[in-house]
Amino acid sequence: MRTGKSARASAPASIGNLAVGFDVLGLAFDAARDQVIARPSETPGVQLGRVSGLVDSLPGEVEHNCALAAARAVLDAAGAGFGVVLDVDKGVPLSAGMGGSAASAVAAAGAVNALLDTPFDLEPLLPLAMEGERVSADPPPWDNVMASLYGGLVLAARLDPPLIRPLPLPQGLSCLLWHPDRKVETQAARALLSDTVPLTTAVEHARNLAGFIAACHSGELELFASGLCDILIEPQRLPLLPELSALQEAALSAGALGCSFSGSGPSIFALMPDDRFDAVKAAMQVALNAADLTATAYTAPLVSQGLKVEVLP
Repeated sequence: MRTGKSARASAPASIGNLAVGFDVLGLAFDAARDQVIARPSETPGVQLGRVSGLVDSLPGEVEHNCALAAARAVLDAAGAGFGVVLDVDKGVPLSAGMGGSAASAVAAAGAVNALLDTPFDLEPLLPLAMEGERVSADPPPWDNVMASLYGGLVLAARLDPPLIRPLPLPQGLSCLLWHPDRKVETQAARALLSDTVPLTTAVEHARNLAGFIAACHSGELELFASGLCDILIEPQRLPLLPELSALQEAALSAGALGCSFSGSGPSIFALMPDDRFDAVKAAMQVALNAADLTATAYTAPLVSQGLKVEVLP
């Protein structure tokens, strides 16, 4: 342990799946961050300290708290001879499809990791942060955690052992996210999904994903838009937000390249050329008003930074 030191870490919100990449693609979205301060303790294990931000209380049990579970995973993996107290400041809404549980897990793992004499690199830190996400959904999805940890757009090419790779994004694009005044639990959203799909759907989904990844490298916006389409998961989750179809129509009509659920929803993201941002936002606001749906708009740099860590005196 770094004697007498505490550590502060923050991790961004994220857009899971990015439409076509269910459990495979994740995009960091630095419109909001969770922050965790880890203070060393002589008492073994992990304890919850102050809670602030969007909530004023969180579960104090490790098995019910993403930050505590990730912190314990780091301590156990390191064989640390000390405990920690975590102060959590929630900036990412919970049950919003914005990676709120992943942000807490990544920030906690990063803060505790900074207290170790020999901290883990990002690659071995990922599965430890995943233990925090397991509190939210078991088995834990990778998309939000890896995006929040690494930043930018990331691809999970393999899970065991992890093979995570960054992807470029076409230049001149903006991202808009709307968070409706509703909540969707990740586990409940995953329970809606069928274990089987028609072969034709699987083939078309593979075509879209291949086209999207190719467009990330080529910068071809027509190809990017053609791939930014979820025919696999979105139709099964449409009952969570029936208004999605009208919002998609408004966004695409105004010049968006794609629009879909962020993660398991209910938040919705849209990607568009920079010069269409205002038009897309205005069109989606009209659609929200017509649906009598209240939502908060978030924007962030398309390439957002992931985990940030600072050792404190």
